[in-house]
Amino acid sequence: MHIPENYLSPSTCAVLGAVMAPVWLMAVHKVRREIPREKMPLLGIGAAFSFLSMMFNIPLPGGTTGHAVGGTLLAVLFSPWSACLTVSIALFIQALFFGDGGILAFGANCFNMALVMPFSGWAVYRGLSRIMPAHTTAAAGIGAYVGINLAALCAAVEFGIQPMLFTDAAGQALYCPYPLQISIPAMMAGHLTLFGLAEVVFTVAVLSYLHKTAPALTDGTGTRAGRPVYALLALLIAGTPLGLLAAGTAWGEWDPEELAGQDFLGNVLGYTPAGMEQGFSFEALFSDYAIAGMPESFGYILSAVIGTALLVILFKIFASFLPRSADYDAQAHG
Repeated sequence: MHIPENYLSPSTCAVLGAVMAPVWLMAVHKVRREIPREKMPLLGIGAAFSFLSMMFNIPLPGGTTGHAVGGTLLAVLFSPWSACLTVSIALFIQALFFGDGGILAFGANCFNMALVMPFSGWAVYRGLSRIMPAHTTAAAGIGAYVGINLAALCAAVEFGIQPMLFTDAAGQALYCPYPLQISIPAMMAGHLTLFGLAEVVFTVAVLSYLHKTAPALTDGTGTRAGRPVYALLALLIAGTPLGLLAAGTAWGEWDPEELAGQDFLGNVLGYTPAGMEQGFSFEALFSDYAIAGMPESFGYILSAVIGTALLVILFKIFASFLPRSADYDAQAHG
């Protein structure tokens, strides 16, 4: 679901980035107001959970892959505004250091995965929790399924409107060449089935584990991560090379040179869109989670460690600008 560079026009990216700008400002305001300083490092760990979940690529018949995101999970554990901020920062680290998602498309990716996903998933979770209060974990799983599919639908629409709006003199698409009648079924087939199920499993498994081992985190009273949380984080990091077993590329994330040979509905595209060929280029330091001179699996694990460390450090830095508990309590109740 990570939209790469040049699949969307610069104007589309600008519009979605402009939409996200006030959302990010509100998210920062809400987090500063509602999350005490002592709890802020937990958001860094939550962002790491999201970052790591996106490294576990899952294959789908036909050669495409996908992954969980954890947006609804973080909304349930903290709040949808906190989830918006944490997933956005995880996506920023992925794009900047690992080339997973485009720099220009950052706003679009955040719109889909950091706004639509956690807020829609959280709304479903809240509604179902009122109806079946004894089954909140199941409610979170259903919310996660709805959230990831609505996010995928938004990405599919963003892809599909490109050939309608941006073509060259010969009528060839400048950016993503697949119209809505192809992009929507192609994106939704995987997310309504395997990838949606992966999001449900990830959400329910993490929540169930935390309910048993760290209940203070799931009821909102905990402010520190204990050994069970760090153990889960370590397990996820160690398991990330499983994501390398998935052959193929996620739909809509091919390199420009691969795109010309893609075959959908019996028709090979046969050309590379000019906007992709001549568009913005950025070389990430650890592109595709690979580290020069290291075996692929070790590079993947080290990338997971680097990404996790960066996220935890960023949120600790953010926490240093927040008031201490006494000041926070005075603000919250004043």
